[in-house]
Amino acid sequence: MTARHEAGAAKAVVITGVGIAIPGLAEAADLLGPDAPDGGFDPATGLKGRAMRHKDRASRLALRAVGPALRQAGLLSDDGETYTGPGDTTAVVISSNLGNLDSVCDFVETITEHTVTGLSPLGLPHTSSNVIAGWIAIRYGMRGPNLTVCNGATSGADALYWARNLLAVRRAETVVVIGVEPHTEPAARLLEDGSGRGVLDGAAALVLESAERVAERGARPLATLSRTVRAADSATALAQALHEGAPAAGLWLGSAEEAGAASTVDLTARLGHCSGALGVVQAAAGVAHLVAGGPGPVLATSGGGETDDAAAALVLTGAGEAA
Repeated sequence: MTARHEAGAAKAVVITGVGIAIPGLAEAADLLGPDAPDGGFDPATGLKGRAMRHKDRASRLALRAVGPALRQAGLLSDDGETYTGPGDTTAVVISSNLGNLDSVCDFVETITEHTVTGLSPLGLPHTSSNVIAGWIAIRYGMRGPNLTVCNGATSGADALYWARNLLAVRRAETVVVIGVEPHTEPAARLLEDGSGRGVLDGAAALVLESAERVAERGARPLATLSRTVRAADSATALAQALHEGAPAAGLWLGSAEEAGAASTVDLTARLGHCSGALGVVQAAAGVAHLVAGGPGPVLATSGGGETDDAAAALVLTGAGEAA
């Protein structure tokens, strides 16, 4: 597992843009603040408009998060409508465990009530598990690799691993990674466990590029994705992420306290169950921490619970810094 996750280590991968669409929050830095700011994202108004028509909720949340990320990366035209990056070599990687579950359930209910004769062929593409990534690619003309990771608790961190590898093997020059989970009625029914805990209804987006390409186009790197690890359990993942000689984490984004970090933030305690979006939301918060001058490196962990099949960890450092 270690070899698998160190495959992209030879080529530095940096994050140049961050965007979020999380109710009550305006930007990634708000993920770390104690209180929601005034004027934060409101799904009731923010998920409307021409570009949002005829799309499932997860796709609309993802689209709303991607725009600010591309803008910060300097990859949108002045009017915010046109993607100015390398369309043929820009990949889209989505992490979502619930995704378009609402669309699939709608189709099943229609078949149950009216048989297949009640279905509209125009709606069939909405049932594809890759529909969110497809809408992002269509909206911005991104014609590189296009995929969805649906991998349980470690899904968000796994999506960043695949993005890193796409850059390392030169399958893409730019990768847009989105972690998104919609709080729809089918999702709520699926996740209801009687605990009363909240569930995320939002998305986070990151723009990843090689440090070499960012230097060539004169852009500003915000942080470096230094390491991605996936292991059978949390202890092994931590040992691989915080290898011998590595500095102690300045911030740990997780739910435990064994890493010896200067501070620990559990985003799920604030946002609720984040499922496949967690790793990407954690990375967005980590970038905001580093950009604000917070101590690094940032360690983010996910999975490792009794019902999880694996644990994951990722390490972010300041732009140009080693882990």
